[in-house]
Amino acid sequence: MIFGVIANFDRPGAVETVAFIVEWCRKNGHEVFLYAPIYKQIPSQAKDIPLRENFRAAGVFISLGGDGTILATARALGGAEIPILGINLGSLGFLTQLTPDQLEDALRRLTIGDFQVEDRMVIKTEVMNGEALPYPFALNDIVIDKGNVARVINLSLYADGEYISSYTADGIIIATPTGSTAYSLAVGGPIMKPNMRALIISPIAPFSLTSRPLLFPHDSVLEVKIRSEHGGANLTIDGQVATAFSPTGTIRVTRAGHCVKFIRFAENSFFGILRHKLHWGKQPVVDYKKSEFFKRSKA
Repeated sequence: MIFGVIANFDRPGAVETVAFIVEWCRKNGHEVFLYAPIYKQIPSQAKDIPLRENFRAAGVFISLGGDGTILATARALGGAEIPILGINLGSLGFLTQLTPDQLEDALRRLTIGDFQVEDRMVIKTEVMNGEALPYPFALNDIVIDKGNVARVINLSLYADGEYISSYTADGIIIATPTGSTAYSLAVGGPIMKPNMRALIISPIAPFSLTSRPLLFPHDSVLEVKIRSEHGGANLTIDGQVATAFSPTGTIRVTRAGHCVKFIRFAENSFFGILRHKLHWGKQPVVDYKKSEFFKRSKA
């Protein structure tokens, strides 16, 4: 089997984890490619992979870091649709499946096919009548906001040519189901299972009590028209690629022609991760014997 590896060396333990993967592959007769920026930092017999060149030979890509590294891995692979396994070297790591101490067993299971592949929806962004974006695809979300100025902007939302609503707000988030647990969740958007197909529209700090998140079918063509009186607006893709654009521009968002494939092991369910990492659905536990009420009642 051929493995590809991308790692964030700013995370503790990244060098040691990559070295472990390389050595494990050598001992077990598997080939490993290292994404070019990390190749020189690991003394090994692994091969390096320049961006978007030759990596299609890999059957699985291992992404070492946090959620940001997963998003960067998806960008590096583009539309290749190579399954990605995320190993968490950070704190939360919601998109990552495993920790380094689970890696050896995961590698073994990958080689015998004991895993599932989950397709994640990707969205494409276009700046109408503007310059083409260097990378227009988002796995989590695209955000249109006011930029660095502490003033609201005006946005009008259209779906399939129909006018939907206008917002006076700090901005708007268009998220995928994968991105439903990211920025969209922080502003009150719904949680969706990541294998669903839908688009989530969530205004950011709207100047109206009646502005609420909306859901649209995955094949909708969404357009957001912007009018910024202070002359600034930003477009950010997956929280990592930011572009300033015309304060009177139009952004079009559609479903991309490819997906991102995540490796999932049967025991790691989406709702289990929600409960474990975001404490979703857990009842608070109160130790009444330590409460003031209990102490006074015993006195």
